[in-house]
Amino acid sequence: MVKKAVGIDIGGTYVKGALVDERGVILVKDQIPTHKEDGFAEILRNIAAFVQRLAVAGGATLQDLVGVGVGIPGFIDDREGSAVEVINVGWRQVPLRAILANALGLSIWMENDANAAALGESWIGAGRGAESLLCVTLGTGVGGGIVLQQRVWRGTNHMAGELGHFVVDPDGVPCKCGKRGCLETFASATGMLRLAREGLERGEPSVLMADRLSTIEIFDAAANGDALAAAVVMTAADKLGRGLAYAADLLNPEVIIIVGGVAQAGEALLAPVRTAFARDALRRVAAATRLVSALLGNDAGVVGAAKLAFQSEW
Repeated sequence: MVKKAVGIDIGGTYVKGALVDERGVILVKDQIPTHKEDGFAEILRNIAAFVQRLAVAGGATLQDLVGVGVGIPGFIDDREGSAVEVINVGWRQVPLRAILANALGLSIWMENDANAAALGESWIGAGRGAESLLCVTLGTGVGGGIVLQQRVWRGTNHMAGELGHFVVDPDGVPCKCGKRGCLETFASATGMLRLAREGLERGEPSVLMADRLSTIEIFDAAANGDALAAAVVMTAADKLGRGLAYAADLLNPEVIIIVGGVAQAGEALLAPVRTAFARDALRRVAAATRLVSALLGNDAGVVGAAKLAFQSEW
């Protein structure tokens, strides 16, 4: 009998979930609103019910599952089974593992969402077969996950991979982490929108409109020759390439995978990132590193979360 697990990816707006088998095949997937205003207890009750619905929709019962893996967009303490700080959901010291385990009667595994996405891409995505990889998530913020021999490298207190807070411009704008000029302030969706708004405020001519900004519009405008939009893309790509070069010089990964909303721009982003990466990384490091787009897209997090449950049997 093929083993199954449920992977959950908690976001500020939606909770995504999937029933996944041991081969990495998604059998059922869906999403529910997070409703972060309801507080952690209600959200976790909803997630427990969601897990049950996913199992039933895939022709399984809770007892058929190996377990449930949960990707969390913030800091976690895996030993305690708690979500230490999840800013975009408003959680602090939430005993997530105990609550879900009690509600479902299953083993619960948890991981930072960027790490879960990295694990998913390592398992059946763009990093399949690679001994070492760095997965970079570009969304509202910038996160990173490191996978070595199909295992997430967490670091001493689960903080490995936070390349969004590499300082790439010491004179840059303040970051929410307390430093200035972090990669996240340039290469995230938030950072790109900031750069575009600042250009519009300076009076630079552009088809972009301050009240209708999105990264999709920025990339589209850049492709159509808009000078401000092109400058925003080049700045974001240049800083991202520099940050990835720092990381690659340290880790020497076989592959760097770009995932997330901003990464959906594809080669419009990756081409200038590769140029900056080759400029700033050690030559031998750059030559040995593939820089590619993710294959799993928005499914990377739920697939990687499910993999956590399967790995528990290793």
